[in-house]
Amino acid sequence: RAPPSSPSNQQMAAIASVGVPALRTGAVLTASSRGAVARAGVGSRQRVSIPVQRLVKPFGTGRRAPGFGVRAGAVAYDDLTPSGLHGKAMQFPSKDDFPTRAEVLSNVPEECFVKDTAKSLMYAAISTAMTVGCGVLAYLFIPMQLSFWPVWLAYAAVTGTVATGCWVIAHECGHNAFSDNRLIQDSVGYVLHSLLLVPYFSWQRSHAVHHSRTNHLTEGETHVPYVKGETKGTMNLNVKDSIGEGPFAIVQLFAHLVFGWPAYLLTGATGGSARGITNHFLPNVNTGPMELFPGSWKAKVWKSDVGVAAVVAALAFWVSQTSFATVFALYFGPYMFVNVWLVLYTWLQHTDTDVPHLASSEWSYIKGAFLTIDRPYGAVFDFLHHRIGSTHVAHHVDCTIPHYHAVQATEALKNTYPDLYLYDPTPIAEAAWRVAAKCVAVEPRGEGKDTVWVFTDKKEPRVAPA
Repeated sequence: RAPPSSPSNQQMAAIASVGVPALRTGAVLTASSRGAVARAGVGSRQRVSIPVQRLVKPFGTGRRAPGFGVRAGAVAYDDLTPSGLHGKAMQFPSKDDFPTRAEVLSNVPEECFVKDTAKSLMYAAISTAMTVGCGVLAYLFIPMQLSFWPVWLAYAAVTGTVATGCWVIAHECGHNAFSDNRLIQDSVGYVLHSLLLVPYFSWQRSHAVHHSRTNHLTEGETHVPYVKGETKGTMNLNVKDSIGEGPFAIVQLFAHLVFGWPAYLLTGATGGSARGITNHFLPNVNTGPMELFPGSWKAKVWKSDVGVAAVVAALAFWVSQTSFATVFALYFGPYMFVNVWLVLYTWLQHTDTDVPHLASSEWSYIKGAFLTIDRPYGAVFDFLHHRIGSTHVAHHVDCTIPHYHAVQATEALKNTYPDLYLYDPTPIAEAAWRVAAKCVAVEPRGEGKDTVWVFTDKKEPRVAPA
């Protein structure tokens, strides 16, 4: 039996735009289902029912087709700063030798795609209750005095860490992984994200683009690397060379973790060159050749603005009734730590010294998904953040898998595709420092279909090994 073909890039973009959980559990798009997606249109609220044809291969019994797996030494990487992956991603086969997305999903148990609305609401309630509880306790027991600033800083760190769980739940709503009831799902996501000053539908669209172009060199969305020899890449390398590796890493960490999220929402910072400068509140701001918010998504951006504006107005009223110091201490301190967490997660999920980015000729959806990295965040953060960092490979293979099924899905991927699943055991602080210090700009390695774009921290032209 010949393996089923992968969907085209255009089909994947259409699927991401309407939020359809396509190609589940070994399903492949048929001509009629492609027509259904097209008729729904980008940004449509219409539910699309996609007929599928199933693969004969049940979970756990399939074999990978010839050519799947790594090809040792495909691209030289011995001179790279090693990560905990030890060059594993550098040995990935070309996209033509990768399993299709349909084949990968056929090896994920069907129950992993089942959404339980009551369970999802329970997790949303737990994260929200813990966040509100932290705020109430701080209001009651921490004096609003300058001398208590270390205590308020600790409160901001703890509450922001807890509130990140609310952010992750809203993120799950945006991925259609929360409930089969779209009204409940969008209501929960809209409220939680608006409370965190995130435009819900705007981010839903941009994040779908990120998933549909993971680790794409030009069309990716968020943490797309600068290219050595181009203006931004050369500037980054010059700055690092001028101030030294340590100071450069500190600047990178501060800029990304403190300013990265608002800069992305307002200007599209770290987004790919294909869309240029963008704005999540003003949908017509788009300087690149590709639109971030095409068609009816523009109206959804304005709807998202209403929620954020309402929260800003409520905060302004709160200031008028108390003081700016009170609102800053209770709300904006934790808010800043939420931003730190979400940028840290996204940065480390797709970036490391030996994890390549791909040009269009070598990129495919499933290869980009497998270039995602799972990392060890520990039991506490996994509980608070619903395992967003330790099961992210499965999330990129299919983002409609609810987080409470992600461990099972991850185990299935690890067991079926051990040569493709990426897990880096490096402690998070060490990994963040390595990425900030060494991942400065990318340069090409390999030839033909083996060409990948890999990070370097050196200004000098690379000399290929003889």
